[in-house]
Amino acid sequence: MEIVVEKMPELPEEILMDIFDLLEIPDLVRAGSVCSSWNSAYTRIRNIGQQKQAQTPCLLYTSESAGENVACLFSLAEKRAYKLTLPEPPIHRRYLIGSSHGWVITVDERSEMHLVNPITSEQIALPSVITIEQVAPIYDNTGAICKYNYSMSIKKSVTRPPLTLGLEKLRYYFHHKAHIFYDASVGSYIVVFIHNPFGQLVFARLGDDKWTRLSSYTNFQDCIYQDGVLYAVTAFGEIIAFDLKGPVVGTKIIMDRVKNLYGGERVYIVQAPWGDLLQVWRPEIWIQEEVDGHRHEATFQHKMKWMEIYKVCTVTKKLVQMNSLDDHILFLGSNQSLCSHAKEYPHLKPNHVYFTDDVELVASSCEWGYRLNIGVLNFADKSVEEIISPRPWSNCLAPLFIVPNPRKLDLALHI
Repeated sequence: MEIVVEKMPELPEEILMDIFDLLEIPDLVRAGSVCSSWNSAYTRIRNIGQQKQAQTPCLLYTSESAGENVACLFSLAEKRAYKLTLPEPPIHRRYLIGSSHGWVITVDERSEMHLVNPITSEQIALPSVITIEQVAPIYDNTGAICKYNYSMSIKKSVTRPPLTLGLEKLRYYFHHKAHIFYDASVGSYIVVFIHNPFGQLVFARLGDDKWTRLSSYTNFQDCIYQDGVLYAVTAFGEIIAFDLKGPVVGTKIIMDRVKNLYGGERVYIVQAPWGDLLQVWRPEIWIQEEVDGHRHEATFQHKMKWMEIYKVCTVTKKLVQMNSLDDHILFLGSNQSLCSHAKEYPHLKPNHVYFTDDVELVASSCEWGYRLNIGVLNFADKSVEEIISPRPWSNCLAPLFIVPNPRKLDLALHI
């Protein structure tokens, strides 16, 4: 008897797109490689960039065993890692200092910054560090930049003579954190960079050839962007709003310095999905590696329990402490600080804080023998567990969270 297998009819592209809209990024990428019609639907989704499915944050890191140009994307939903080959310069030799909107801000061996989308492999060079007043180039006989003079001055105050640093060494001291935000007022993107000395703030729009200083305020540690206004928080709990919509930047203090905060904590600013602005205080933890490579677990657990979360009241300029996140999840570190409802991420744990290390001078601290503080904090009982064990990343190159984004950026609109 002859058996005839009928070919399944192809689904219309619109239906395929509705299905693909519900997939996590790893599944979406796999679906796009099945056949030409599925790839066409996948390409349209990348071009439109509007997915119904809230993408679960992933952990991005590099590993010596993976290769020079390979980044590892660990899916918190699937608990497995994917290897992504990225363009030069080698991602393994770069620092990861920020992520938002699916893009990662990296610092290469010349201490220059690039935006990289790990999913699309797109890369955009950001303005040179020599356009920031604290960095002056030193040229060799051929006219090439061979070193930097790094000034420790802020405005008229000079704390000590400038340091002469090799191209790679500048990033040890100068770079801290950076984020990219979409600016609807001009239909383009803006990158905000927090740098040393003393946590200063500069920004650039895509296509700019230099960085622009925002203010004389210092000690910034984190920022978010909403409706043309940048909200930046300092190590002392101050929140300053910068209105970037007009030709002149407007500045307004919306939270004064918190008296019982003395700069010994990492401070984050977070937009909660229910509308409140949150401020998170995370204790600095300096724990040296033991001879066998394990951390002092009891010390780490004891110090992490002092993480505190507050609602910000901009009317009274007071903080109201929260004892629980309830059905919400926090993601802290070099990434844009996120607070999400647990129902969006059924594979993750409500009332938990997922955190990576964003301490300043992270490479130097690792050279001194300190371990990166990375894990998941149960905010109810203050216990901490590892995200991945054993840790696959280099201890001197901190990983960060990223919400994958398959959309390609139309550079012609922004440059």
